[in-house]
Amino acid sequence: MPFEYAIIIKSKTRYEALLEQFNTAGQAKFYLQRKAGKTDSSDAEFEEYAQEHRRIEAAVAQVQRELTGVVKSKIVDRAFLPSFLFADSHLVIVVGQDGLVANAAKYVRGCPLVAVNPDPDRYDGVLLPFRPDTCRAAVQRVLAGRAAVREHQLAEACLADGQRLLAFNDLFVGAASHVSARYRISFGGSTEEQSSSGILVATAAGSTGWLSSVFNMTAAVEDFAGGFGRTADSYPRPTAHELLFVVREPFLSKRTQCDLVAGRLDADERLQVESLMPAGGVVFSDGVEADFLRFNAGAVVQIGPAAEVARLVQVG
Repeated sequence: MPFEYAIIIKSKTRYEALLEQFNTAGQAKFYLQRKAGKTDSSDAEFEEYAQEHRRIEAAVAQVQRELTGVVKSKIVDRAFLPSFLFADSHLVIVVGQDGLVANAAKYVRGCPLVAVNPDPDRYDGVLLPFRPDTCRAAVQRVLAGRAAVREHQLAEACLADGQRLLAFNDLFVGAASHVSARYRISFGGSTEEQSSSGILVATAAGSTGWLSSVFNMTAAVEDFAGGFGRTADSYPRPTAHELLFVVREPFLSKRTQCDLVAGRLDADERLQVESLMPAGGVVFSDGVEADFLRFNAGAVVQIGPAAEVARLVQVG
Protein backbone atom coordinates (compact mmCIF):
# COMPACT_ATOMS: atom_id res chain seq x y z
CA MET A 1 0.00 0.00 0.00
CA PRO A 2 1.46 3.43 -0.95
CA PHE A 3 2.02 5.98 1.79
CA GLU A 4 -0.47 8.85 1.60
CA TYR A 5 0.53 10.92 4.62
CA ALA A 6 3.49 11.62 6.85
CA ILE A 7 2.25 12.18 10.39
CA ILE A 8 4.59 14.57 12.20
CA ILE A 9 4.43 14.05 15.97
CA LYS A 10 5.55 16.75 18.38
CA SER A 11 4.84 17.49 22.03
CA LYS A 12 4.37 20.70 23.96
CA THR A 13 7.63 22.30 24.95
CA ARG A 14 8.34 23.41 28.50
CA TYR A 15 7.88 26.98 27.30
CA GLU A 16 4.42 26.20 25.90
CA ALA A 17 3.47 24.46 29.14
CA LEU A 18 4.44 27.59 31.09
CA LEU A 19 2.40 29.84 28.80
CA GLU A 20 -0.55 27.49 29.07
CA GLN A 21 -0.38 27.70 32.84
CA PHE A 22 0.33 31.44 33.23
CA ASN A 23 -1.17 32.89 30.03
CA THR A 24 1.68 35.29 29.20
CA ALA A 25 5.48 35.13 29.01
CA GLY A 26 5.71 37.94 31.60
CA GLN A 27 3.63 36.08 34.16
CA ALA A 28 5.54 32.86 33.54
CA LYS A 29 8.84 34.69 34.02
CA PHE A 30 7.54 36.30 37.23
CA TYR A 31 6.58 32.85 38.55
CA LEU A 32 10.09 31.54 37.90
CA GLN A 33 11.58 34.57 39.64
CA ARG A 34 9.50 33.97 42.76
CA LYS A 35 10.27 30.25 42.72
CA ALA A 36 14.01 30.79 42.37
CA GLY A 37 14.25 33.86 44.62
CA LYS A 38 16.96 35.15 42.28
CA THR A 39 16.22 37.24 39.22
CA ASP A 40 19.43 36.36 37.35
CA SER A 41 19.03 32.58 37.61
CA SER A 42 15.34 32.64 36.77
CA ASP A 43 15.98 34.87 33.74
CA ALA A 44 18.51 32.35 32.48
CA GLU A 45 16.12 29.47 33.12
CA PHE A 46 13.29 31.21 31.27
CA GLU A 47 15.57 32.00 28.32
CA GLU A 48 16.64 28.35 28.21
CA TYR A 49 12.98 27.30 27.93
CA ALA A 50 12.35 29.92 25.24
CA GLN A 51 15.42 28.98 23.22
CA GLU A 52 14.57 25.28 23.42
CA HIS A 53 11.07 26.09 22.19
CA ARG A 54 12.36 28.16 19.26
CA ARG A 55 14.70 25.40 18.12
CA ILE A 56 12.01 22.72 18.26
CA GLU A 57 9.52 24.93 16.41
CA ALA A 58 12.17 25.68 13.77
CA ALA A 59 12.93 21.96 13.43
CA VAL A 60 9.26 21.09 12.91
CA ALA A 61 8.92 23.85 10.33
CA GLN A 62 12.02 22.63 8.49
CA VAL A 63 10.72 19.05 8.45
CA GLN A 64 7.50 20.31 6.88
CA ARG A 65 9.48 22.18 4.21
CA GLU A 66 11.63 19.12 3.51
CA LEU A 67 8.49 17.06 2.86
CA THR A 68 7.05 19.56 0.36
CA GLY A 69 6.67 17.81 -2.97
CA VAL A 70 7.57 14.45 -1.41
CA VAL A 71 4.49 13.48 0.61
CA LYS A 72 1.54 15.24 2.22
CA SER A 73 1.95 15.82 5.94
CA LYS A 74 0.01 16.80 9.04
CA ILE A 75 1.06 17.56 12.61
CA VAL A 76 -0.33 15.62 15.58
CA ASP A 77 0.41 16.65 19.16
CA ARG A 78 1.56 13.92 21.55
CA ALA A 79 -1.57 14.51 23.69
CA PHE A 80 -3.80 13.21 20.87
CA LEU A 81 -1.87 9.99 20.20
CA PRO A 82 -4.17 7.69 22.24
CA SER A 83 -7.17 8.70 20.12
CA PHE A 84 -5.51 9.20 16.72
CA LEU A 85 -6.26 6.48 14.16
CA PHE A 86 -3.07 5.45 12.41
CA ALA A 87 -3.34 3.55 9.12
CA ASP A 88 -1.03 1.44 6.97
CA SER A 89 -0.87 4.37 4.54
CA HIS A 90 0.84 6.55 7.17
CA LEU A 91 4.52 6.95 7.86
CA VAL A 92 5.44 8.67 11.11
CA ILE A 93 8.02 11.37 11.80
CA VAL A 94 8.74 12.15 15.46
CA VAL A 95 10.43 15.47 16.21
CA GLY A 96 11.49 15.62 19.85
CA GLN A 97 13.41 13.81 22.53
CA ASP A 98 13.98 10.05 22.85
CA GLY A 99 11.08 9.77 25.27
CA LEU A 100 8.67 11.03 22.63
CA VAL A 101 9.84 8.29 20.25
CA ALA A 102 9.20 5.65 22.92
CA ASN A 103 5.81 7.10 23.72
CA ALA A 104 4.74 7.40 20.08
CA ALA A 105 5.95 3.95 19.00
CA LYS A 106 3.28 2.11 20.99
CA TYR A 107 0.44 3.99 19.25
CA VAL A 108 1.48 3.99 15.58
CA ARG A 109 0.48 0.37 14.82
CA GLY A 110 3.76 -0.66 13.21
CA CYS A 111 4.00 2.31 10.84
CA PRO A 112 7.63 3.06 9.90
CA LEU A 113 8.92 5.75 12.24
CA VAL A 114 11.55 8.35 11.30
CA ALA A 115 12.94 9.93 14.49
CA VAL A 116 14.36 13.45 14.15
CA ASN A 117 16.62 15.14 16.70
CA PRO A 118 15.54 18.81 16.74
CA ASP A 119 18.47 20.00 18.85
CA PRO A 120 21.61 17.80 18.90
CA ASP A 121 23.31 20.28 21.26
CA ARG A 122 20.72 19.48 23.94
CA TYR A 123 19.60 15.91 23.29
CA ASP A 124 21.77 12.78 23.15
CA GLY A 125 19.36 11.26 20.64
CA VAL A 126 19.96 7.54 21.20
CA LEU A 127 16.74 6.88 19.28
CA LEU A 128 17.06 9.95 17.02
CA PRO A 129 19.33 9.14 14.04
CA PHE A 130 18.10 11.94 11.77
CA ARG A 131 18.25 15.73 11.71
CA PRO A 132 15.70 18.04 10.11
CA ASP A 133 17.98 18.42 7.07
CA THR A 134 18.45 14.65 6.63
CA CYS A 135 14.90 13.45 7.18
CA ARG A 136 13.88 14.05 3.54
CA ALA A 137 16.24 11.33 2.28
CA ALA A 138 15.01 8.94 4.97
CA VAL A 139 11.38 9.54 4.02
CA GLN A 140 12.18 9.04 0.33
CA ARG A 141 13.75 5.65 1.14
CA VAL A 142 10.62 4.68 3.06
CA LEU A 143 8.40 5.70 0.13
CA ALA A 144 10.59 3.69 -2.25
CA GLY A 145 10.58 0.62 0.02
CA ARG A 146 14.34 0.79 0.51
CA ALA A 147 14.58 1.99 4.09
CA ALA A 148 16.63 0.11 6.66
CA VAL A 149 14.23 -0.61 9.52
CA ARG A 150 15.01 -1.94 12.99
CA GLU A 151 12.20 -3.70 14.80
CA HIS A 152 11.78 -3.31 18.56
CA GLN A 153 9.69 -5.74 20.60
CA LEU A 154 6.83 -4.10 22.49
CA ALA A 155 5.49 -5.28 25.85
CA GLU A 156 1.81 -5.60 26.66
CA ALA A 157 -0.27 -5.58 29.83
CA CYS A 158 -3.76 -7.09 29.49
CA LEU A 159 -6.47 -6.91 32.14
CA ALA A 160 -9.16 -9.57 32.43
CA ASP A 161 -11.81 -7.04 31.32
CA GLY A 162 -10.06 -6.55 27.96
CA GLN A 163 -8.19 -3.31 28.66
CA ARG A 164 -4.70 -3.31 27.18
CA LEU A 165 -1.58 -1.16 27.41
CA LEU A 166 1.56 -1.33 25.26
CA ALA A 167 5.08 -0.23 26.18
CA PHE A 168 8.21 0.50 24.16
CA ASN A 169 10.66 0.62 27.10
CA ASP A 170 8.95 -0.74 30.20
CA LEU A 171 5.78 -1.36 32.18
CA PHE A 172 5.37 -0.59 35.87
CA VAL A 173 2.91 -2.39 38.13
CA GLY A 174 2.41 -0.94 41.61
CA ALA A 175 0.98 1.94 43.60
CA ALA A 176 0.49 5.42 42.19
CA SER A 177 2.11 6.94 45.31
CA HIS A 178 5.22 5.90 47.22
CA VAL A 179 3.35 3.54 49.51
CA SER A 180 4.03 -0.19 49.24
CA ALA A 181 2.18 -2.12 46.58
CA ARG A 182 0.39 -5.33 47.64
CA TYR A 183 -0.33 -8.02 45.10
CA ARG A 184 -0.14 -11.73 44.30
CA ILE A 185 2.44 -12.64 41.66
CA SER A 186 2.48 -15.85 39.56
CA PHE A 187 5.35 -16.94 37.33
CA GLY A 188 6.88 -20.23 36.21
CA GLY A 189 4.35 -22.34 38.10
CA SER A 190 4.90 -20.53 41.42
CA THR A 191 2.71 -17.98 43.21
CA GLU A 192 3.38 -15.77 46.20
CA GLU A 193 2.02 -12.69 47.92
CA GLN A 194 4.33 -9.68 47.89
CA SER A 195 4.71 -6.18 49.28
CA SER A 196 7.17 -4.07 47.29
CA SER A 197 7.88 -0.79 45.52
CA GLY A 198 6.34 -2.33 42.42
CA ILE A 199 7.26 -4.54 39.49
CA LEU A 200 9.25 -3.30 36.50
CA VAL A 201 9.02 -5.18 33.18
CA ALA A 202 11.52 -4.03 30.54
CA THR A 203 11.99 -4.64 26.83
CA ALA A 204 15.38 -4.86 25.16
CA ALA A 205 15.03 -1.20 24.15
CA GLY A 206 14.28 -0.25 27.75
CA SER A 207 17.09 -2.25 29.32
CA THR A 208 19.40 0.79 29.36
CA GLY A 209 16.80 2.94 31.11
CA TRP A 210 14.88 2.33 34.31
CA LEU A 211 16.01 -1.30 34.49
CA SER A 212 19.65 -0.22 34.46
CA SER A 213 19.05 1.95 37.53
CA VAL A 214 17.80 -1.13 39.40
CA PHE A 215 20.97 -2.98 38.42
CA ASN A 216 23.13 -0.01 39.43
CA MET A 217 21.57 -0.08 42.91
CA THR A 218 21.91 -3.87 43.19
CA ALA A 219 25.57 -3.82 42.13
CA ALA A 220 26.40 -1.05 44.61
CA VAL A 221 24.67 -2.87 47.49
CA GLU A 222 26.50 -6.10 46.62
CA ASP A 223 29.79 -4.23 46.59
CA PHE A 224 28.99 -2.60 49.95
CA ALA A 225 28.17 -5.99 51.45
CA GLY A 226 31.37 -7.56 50.12
CA GLY A 227 29.51 -9.64 47.56
CA PHE A 228 30.41 -10.79 44.10
CA GLY A 229 31.98 -7.58 42.89
CA ARG A 230 29.65 -7.36 39.93
CA THR A 231 29.12 -4.27 37.85
CA ALA A 232 25.69 -3.20 36.61
CA ASP A 233 26.68 -4.25 33.07
CA SER A 234 27.15 -7.87 34.17
CA TYR A 235 23.47 -8.44 34.96
CA PRO A 236 21.27 -10.18 32.37
CA ARG A 237 19.40 -8.11 29.83
CA PRO A 238 16.34 -9.03 27.80
CA THR A 239 17.10 -10.25 24.31
CA ALA A 240 15.42 -8.79 21.23
CA HIS A 241 12.17 -10.77 21.53
CA GLU A 242 11.78 -11.17 25.27
CA LEU A 243 11.13 -9.13 28.41
CA LEU A 244 12.78 -9.11 31.82
CA PHE A 245 10.93 -8.37 35.05
CA VAL A 246 12.31 -7.35 38.43
CA VAL A 247 10.53 -6.71 41.73
CA ARG A 248 11.68 -3.48 43.33
CA GLU A 249 12.52 -3.66 47.04
CA PRO A 250 10.42 -6.70 48.04
CA PHE A 251 9.62 -6.87 51.77
CA LEU A 252 9.84 -10.18 53.63
CA SER A 253 7.29 -10.69 56.41
CA LYS A 254 4.98 -13.33 57.86
CA ARG A 255 2.49 -12.63 55.07
CA THR A 256 4.73 -11.61 52.16
CA GLN A 257 7.54 -13.42 50.37
CA CYS A 258 10.39 -12.45 48.05
CA ASP A 259 11.38 -15.52 46.04
CA LEU A 260 9.87 -14.42 42.71
CA VAL A 261 11.96 -11.29 42.21
CA ALA A 262 13.18 -11.59 38.60
CA GLY A 263 12.59 -13.58 35.45
CA ARG A 264 12.48 -13.66 31.66
CA LEU A 265 9.31 -13.59 29.58
CA ASP A 266 9.20 -14.88 26.02
CA ALA A 267 6.31 -15.36 23.63
CA ASP A 268 5.14 -18.46 25.55
CA GLU A 269 5.57 -17.08 29.08
CA ARG A 270 3.35 -14.63 30.95
CA LEU A 271 3.70 -12.85 34.26
CA GLN A 272 0.40 -12.70 36.14
CA VAL A 273 -0.23 -10.19 38.90
CA GLU A 274 -3.41 -9.87 40.98
CA SER A 275 -3.95 -6.60 42.84
CA LEU A 276 -4.50 -6.67 46.60
CA MET A 277 -4.70 -2.85 46.82
CA PRO A 278 -8.10 -1.32 47.64
CA ALA A 279 -7.17 1.89 45.80
CA GLY A 280 -4.27 3.60 44.07
CA GLY A 281 -3.05 0.59 42.09
CA VAL A 282 -1.80 1.33 38.57
CA VAL A 283 -0.12 -0.17 35.54
CA PHE A 284 1.64 2.48 33.44
CA SER A 285 4.07 2.42 30.55
CA ASP A 286 7.33 4.13 29.58
CA GLY A 287 7.42 6.28 32.71
CA VAL A 288 4.32 8.23 31.63
CA GLU A 289 1.88 8.01 34.52
CA ALA A 290 -0.88 9.48 32.35
CA ASP A 291 -0.79 6.28 30.25
CA PHE A 292 -2.16 3.88 32.84
CA LEU A 293 -4.65 1.16 33.69
CA ARG A 294 -6.36 1.14 37.07
CA PHE A 295 -5.14 -1.83 39.08
CA ASN A 296 -7.17 -2.10 42.27
CA ALA A 297 -8.28 -5.08 44.35
CA GLY A 298 -9.55 -7.96 42.23
CA ALA A 299 -7.89 -6.80 39.00
CA VAL A 300 -5.62 -9.34 37.30
CA VAL A 301 -3.04 -8.36 34.69
CA GLN A 302 -1.15 -10.62 32.28
CA ILE A 303 2.18 -9.24 31.02
CA GLY A 304 4.36 -10.48 28.17
CA PRO A 305 5.72 -9.66 24.71
CA ALA A 306 3.13 -8.07 22.43
CA ALA A 307 2.30 -9.22 18.91
CA GLU A 308 3.18 -5.72 17.67
CA VAL A 309 6.67 -4.34 17.11
CA ALA A 310 7.90 -0.78 16.66
CA ARG A 311 9.64 -0.18 13.31
CA LEU A 312 12.31 2.53 13.58
CA VAL A 313 13.93 3.72 10.36
CA GLN A 314 17.74 3.63 10.51
CA VAL A 315 20.49 5.53 8.71
CA GLY A 316 21.66 3.83 5.53
